[in-house]
Amino acid sequence: MSKTVRLSDIGDRLGVSAVTVSKALSGQKGVSEEMRERIVALADEMGYIRNTNRAERHTRKTYTIGVAVPERYLKEGESFYSELYRQVARKAQAAGSYAVLELITENAEKRHIMPQLIKDMRADCLIILGTFERGYSDYLENNLKLPAIFMDSTGHVAIHDAVVTNNMLGGYQMTNYLFNLGHRDIGFVGTRLITDSIDDRYFGYCKALLEHGIELRKDWILNDRDWKTNVTEYGPYFRLPEELPTAFFCNCDVTAALLIDKLEERGLRVPEDISVVGFDNYLLQMSTNIPLTTYALNIEQMAWEAVHMVIKKAEHPHEDRGMLYLSGHLIERQSAKRIGDPVPLI
Repeated sequence: MSKTVRLSDIGDRLGVSAVTVSKALSGQKGVSEEMRERIVALADEMGYIRNTNRAERHTRKTYTIGVAVPERYLKEGESFYSELYRQVARKAQAAGSYAVLELITENAEKRHIMPQLIKDMRADCLIILGTFERGYSDYLENNLKLPAIFMDSTGHVAIHDAVVTNNMLGGYQMTNYLFNLGHRDIGFVGTRLITDSIDDRYFGYCKALLEHGIELRKDWILNDRDWKTNVTEYGPYFRLPEELPTAFFCNCDVTAALLIDKLEERGLRVPEDISVVGFDNYLLQMSTNIPLTTYALNIEQMAWEAVHMVIKKAEHPHEDRGMLYLSGHLIERQSAKRIGDPVPLI
C-alpha cells in the first residue's frame, strides 16, 4: 500500500510550511500565484488526496470553462488579451478544469450569433473576456443559459459578476504622478465610449484634474481608434493640436507607443520635450525604444480570481458573486521627467 501523502510532505519538498500548502490547495489568500501553481502541480504529482469526505471526492467535477473574446483583440498576434487568456488557461488547469477559447467574429457580433461552444454545449460556464459591441453584449446577457462572468469588462444591462481592474483608480494615480512631476498641462489619449476600461481611465484623469483645479481642455483629448470597430489606427487618429501640453496620459501602452511616434514626427523628444505615460504594462512587439512609465495590471491575479469565480458560479448558479475590482501599481521608467515642484491640490 502506498504511503498517504501529507501536507507536510509537499511543504518539505518546496521548503514551505504545511499551512502554506493548505492555503494554496484550498484557494485561500496569502500565497503567491507562482507558489500556488507549484504546490498544486506537486500535490497532483505526489498523488495527494484532499481532505474532503468520500461523497465529495466522488462528486467533484472537472469544469470546461468557455472563454469568449472579440476576434479583433487577437488579430495582430501577441496582445494583452492573448496573455490574459494564457493565464486563464493555466489557472483553470491548476484548479483541475480546462479553458476553451472562442474568437467572436465581427459578423457574429453584428448578427447576434451565440458562441459555437455554447450552442454545442461544450462549456459548463463562460468567461466573457473584453468589451463586445453593445448590442451583442446585451444579447449574451439576456440569452445565456449557463453560468457566466465578465472579465476586464462590466457588461451593459445591469451589475454583473465580474473581475476587472480598478481602471478609474489607475487613471487617477497615473495623472497624479504627472502632477507630482510638476506638470500642469496634461492631455489624455483614448477614444471614449468604446470600452469600459478607456472610459474609467478617462474618469480617473478627470478626477485628478478637478482636484488640482485644472480645467479640462478638449483639444488635449485625442482619439486613438475607430469608434465603431475599436481598431487603433495611426493614420486617421493621434491628431496633435498646435499647442501641446507638457505631458500625455495614454489609455494603454500600445497607444502610448504610437503617440511617441507621432510626437517624434513633429520633431519632439520624449521625455526631454514632452512626457508620456501608458497603462497595462504590456508593450510586446512595439517599436518604441523608450522605456515606458506605465500602470501594471496583475494579470495572474485577474486570471486566478476569474477562474475561481466562474467555477463557484457553476457550482452555485443562483448565487451572485459580485464585482471584484483589482488594483495595479505604477512602474516608473524613462518616458516622463520632472519639470518642476509638485502641483498642489486646491
